[in-house]
Amino acid sequence: MNNEHVLVTGGFGFIGSHLVEYLLAAHNHVTVIDNLSTGYLNNLQSVLPRIELVIGDLGDVLASKRVRLDSYDCVFHLAGNPYIPPSTENPAFDFHVNLHNGFMLLEALRLTSNPPRLINISSAAVYGNPACLPIRETDRTVPISPYGVSKLATERYVAVYSEIYGLRATSLRLFSVYGPRQRKQVVYDLLGRLRNNSACLEVLGDGSQARDFIYVLDVVQAIVLAAEKAPGQGEAYNVASGTMYSIAELVAVLCDVCGLAPEVVYTGQIRSGDAEKWGVDISRLQQLGFKPQVSLETGLVAVRDWCYATIQ
Repeated sequence: MNNEHVLVTGGFGFIGSHLVEYLLAAHNHVTVIDNLSTGYLNNLQSVLPRIELVIGDLGDVLASKRVRLDSYDCVFHLAGNPYIPPSTENPAFDFHVNLHNGFMLLEALRLTSNPPRLINISSAAVYGNPACLPIRETDRTVPISPYGVSKLATERYVAVYSEIYGLRATSLRLFSVYGPRQRKQVVYDLLGRLRNNSACLEVLGDGSQARDFIYVLDVVQAIVLAAEKAPGQGEAYNVASGTMYSIAELVAVLCDVCGLAPEVVYTGQIRSGDAEKWGVDISRLQQLGFKPQVSLETGLVAVRDWCYATIQ
C-alpha cells in the first residue's frame, strides 16, 4: 500500500498504533478514530502531527457523520474490546463496542456510494476449544466467551454484507499477539511479576496450556497483505506464527532472555473463557505470501526492553 487514504479504527491501541506507523512509513494518508479508552496518544507521539485524529466512540462518530467513508481507499477496523476478561465481567459492554459498533460500520459502508475495502480484525476466540489441532478456518466455531461470540457475529455480518451488498471485506482471526505497547496479557504480566520478584514467578494454569504466539509486526504484515491481496469476498484468515508453545516453554524463554532463574509456581487456575490449546494452520494466509519474520526469542527481547522502560 502506498499513497492511499486509509482509516484505522482503534489506531492508538496496541496493534493499531504499530499498523499506523507502518502505513505512514509507506506514505499513506492516515485517519484514526479512537475513544482512547484502551489506546494511548503517546503510542504515536512521534508521528501525531501526520495523523488526522477523530476522538470518540466509533458508533457515535459514524452516526454523526464525522468522517466520509467514500474518501478512503481502505478501512482497517481494530476498535473495540480486545480482551476476553472484560466481556465475561460486562457482556453488555462487549456487545456494544464489538458487535454493535461493527454493525454500525458495515451499515455505514453499505450506504456509501463508493465504499472502501474493509479489513475486519477478528480473533481466535471464535473457535472456543478446538475439536482438533491445528485449527483451520473451515473448523467449527463454538466460542466460549461473550468476546468470542461478538467477534464471530461481526465476522458473519461481514461475510453476509460482502455477499449481498458487494462490500470488499476480509476478516482476520488473530491468535496470541504480543509485542511492545501491549499493557495486558501473559507476556506483559509475566515481565511485571519478574520485575517485582525475580526469585519466584507465579503463573496461571499448570504450564501445559499452549498458544501460538505471534509478534505484532508480523501481524501488521498480515493485515497489510490481506488489504493488498485477499479477494475481499467476506473470507476469514488465521493470523499466527504457525508454531505452538506451551506456557512452560514461554516462561523458560522469557526467563532466559531476562537472565533470571526464578522458582516457577503454577497456580492451577485458568481464566474463564480461555481455551486450553491453540495450534494453528496458516496455509491460507501463506498462499497470499505471508512469512512470519520474528522468532519468539527476538520478539521477547524487544518486549523486555520496552516493558522494563515502561513499568514503574
